[in-house]
Amino acid sequence: MIHPHFLFEAAAYFVGFRLFLWQRYRIQGTGIAEGEDGLWLAVGAILGAALGSKLLAWGQDPEATFAGFPDFVALMQGKTVVGGFLGGLIGVEIAKNRLGYNQSTGDLFVYPCLVGIIIGRIGCFLTGLPDRTHGIASSLPWAWDFGDGIGRHPTQLYEIVFAIIILILIVHIRRWLPLAGDQFKCFMLAYLTFRLVVDYIKPSPYLYFGILSGIQLACIAGLVYYAKDGIRIGKSLVWQEK
Repeated sequence: MIHPHFLFEAAAYFVGFRLFLWQRYRIQGTGIAEGEDGLWLAVGAILGAALGSKLLAWGQDPEATFAGFPDFVALMQGKTVVGGFLGGLIGVEIAKNRLGYNQSTGDLFVYPCLVGIIIGRIGCFLTGLPDRTHGIASSLPWAWDFGDGIGRHPTQLYEIVFAIIILILIVHIRRWLPLAGDQFKCFMLAYLTFRLVVDYIKPSPYLYFGILSGIQLACIAGLVYYAKDGIRIGKSLVWQEK
């Protein structure tokens, strides 16, 4: 029997990559990420995401991660979506710099990332406690028992609902966004803010300043990086509403 986490994670990668290729085909003729350059950018995104997701997973709880060092199998366990997105961003920027490519390509990754979250988190939810993506104990009516008799925040479902809402919003506002790449910046600002907040209802170790987990610290770094763009985009949307 195929494990649900593996099944849905594989489906998320497959569908996400197909959406990326469809996006490239749809804008064919614009000069954005075409030909060999586009493939190298995809490679940069994949390698950066893989490395970033692993490094941030290690930084989330270094003591637990390296307790069995040099146990290679233990080191390879665990990944973080936030680290994947930030690492993918860095990977693409490195690839663009090496290629001398200066066009914005972020919008190509928005739908693949959101759909990937929706599909992947289904696998996380079905995996339950071993996946370690569940929330803390809760008495709310929708609290979910993952098999140990304790109702918990189903944070995987929260993330799925959030991703669907952001997908709908970006489709709605994209015609008002002034610059190429703004869709991706809106996505990153929204997702990093969501994770900064929702991780407070996850059983995360707050190892940094006593109030932040490694993932939350990375979210803040990403939000600072995009702060100027967020203000610019916000002003543009307010102006359009007027």
